[in-house]
Amino acid sequence: MQIVLAYRRLFLSAVLCLGATLAVAQTPATFRLGIAPHTSARVILEMYQPLRAQLEKALGVPVEVVTAPDFTEFARRMLHQEYDIAVTTGHQARLAQTDGDYIPLTTYSADFRAVALVADASKFKTARDLKGKPVLGLSPTSLVTLWGQHWMKQNGNPDTLRYVSASDSVARLVLSGEAAAGFTSLANYQSLSRDLQGQLRFLVISESLAGRVYMLNKRQAARRDLIDVTLNAFAASSEGKAYFEKYKLEGYRKLKPKELEAMEPYAKEVRTSLQ
Repeated sequence: MQIVLAYRRLFLSAVLCLGATLAVAQTPATFRLGIAPHTSARVILEMYQPLRAQLEKALGVPVEVVTAPDFTEFARRMLHQEYDIAVTTGHQARLAQTDGDYIPLTTYSADFRAVALVADASKFKTARDLKGKPVLGLSPTSLVTLWGQHWMKQNGNPDTLRYVSASDSVARLVLSGEAAAGFTSLANYQSLSRDLQGQLRFLVISESLAGRVYMLNKRQAARRDLIDVTLNAFAASSEGKAYFEKYKLEGYRKLKPKELEAMEPYAKEVRTSLQ
């Protein structure tokens, strides 16, 4: 009798363990949409809510919008495979492709350019005028920061940039006099209020660069077709059109041949900084 009871207890224990395993297996994993910190976390969460909802409906699993404290940490988390889709500028997208086996999906139609902002009333006209004065970037591995640092050195100013965590801080610090100039993207400048824009001017505008690119983690490769369809559906929806109009992004487009490869020199600098 004791042997029978022991077997019953063992059987019940096995059933309970199996049930717990099945419950865990049936719990949908959260899909992580990682957005590079090109602006504040609050603005990023607001920006990507419509897309998050569309992906969640299509994939049938919870979708979470996440970011990182700065571009360097975002790159590190991206290469640690923490994102199912990473949305980041072309140089980090190239790094994701070569070092993290992420798959390029799409980018925005609007040109991506770096700009140096100065107060409209300031006398600054050249990189040399900024020597010895505080000039802002977003982080050492931000594309606009790297481009800006190169531009300054090429034009006779070897000073190192100072870093802030969000692009919407750049304009305010420049206008308050706490910085002489600041590098940000043209799209982020265009997202500022007209009042702020009117108080600023461009010291320089870069050539067109590879902007924010959607990179798919290889573990989600089986969902690629579904995600492509979902992104296209989002672009055609009223929510998507409002999103593109509000943030001056124009829509999605496919990457051009060799577009990411052209970002390798900048990707190499990020790779070096992560070592």
